[in-house]
Amino acid sequence: MASLGLNLEEQKAVDRFRKAVAEPSMTSLVILDFWAEWCGPCKALSPVLEKVAADYADKGVLLAKVNVDEEGFIASQFQVKSIPTVYAVFQGQPVADLTNARSESQLKTILDQLLAKLPISAGGEPAQDLAPLLAMGEEVLAAGDGERAAGIFSQIVEIAPDSAAANAGLIRALALAGQAEEADAVLAALDPELAKDAAIERARAALELAKAKPEDGELAGLRAAAVADPANMDAQLAFAIAAFAAGERDEAAAILLGMIAADREWNEGAARAKLLQMFEAIGLEDPWVAATRRKLSTVLFG
Repeated sequence: MASLGLNLEEQKAVDRFRKAVAEPSMTSLVILDFWAEWCGPCKALSPVLEKVAADYADKGVLLAKVNVDEEGFIASQFQVKSIPTVYAVFQGQPVADLTNARSESQLKTILDQLLAKLPISAGGEPAQDLAPLLAMGEEVLAAGDGERAAGIFSQIVEIAPDSAAANAGLIRALALAGQAEEADAVLAALDPELAKDAAIERARAALELAKAKPEDGELAGLRAAAVADPANMDAQLAFAIAAFAAGERDEAAAILLGMIAADREWNEGAARAKLLQMFEAIGLEDPWVAATRRKLSTVLFG
């Protein structure tokens, strides 16, 4: 994960957290206790947490403790301001703040409420619902942070290597982060049947488009060439592809829609095919795609 912006010590901290908390939370409800040796209230709360976790062990609950003096990076990721801070974690995501529940009865009341709602697997079989983690990755990806999203999706892939959504998210995140070779490697390693999944096809389209990202200054040259000769379809297409890869969606779509309006059959419908590929890469549910599809329909059908 060094390539994803973490130094060596942070990588080790994340790995320890993944093994102690994130992976167990795929099948269990983890009580995550942030504490320190010097913290009196922490020492008072510790036996209560241990007893509750033991009483609820057969229901899929376990206790994980994080010493904030030793794991400052993890504490900072959870924005721990004071200790003790206690969370309930399921599938890698905090689902309740237990900090104010200091008595056994208070803790058990909250745990009973959570266990009634969550698909906890007390028998140890992997829970199949990775939705919270996947949603977290997609949210970070949508915000444009490819490196951080790749870190999230890579952890999900380690937990669920056969998840098409996780692998697709990792490929798209790596593509956004400019790590095309790493994304190609993920694609190449996929099981052939998994590679046929619609989510993987979407990721493949995103990767292909990302590979066209222009070097600094190149986009301006392609734009100038397109503006100078509007009838030159090759120049228009080259600029549209580069503009999209550079994040200029609206400009790319405007060029392609103009090409389709001028000659929809040019180069066997290349402009429309490229626009549809962009739709696939982004996702048909995306608001920008929906709006641009309406514009395409207007061009095609009046």
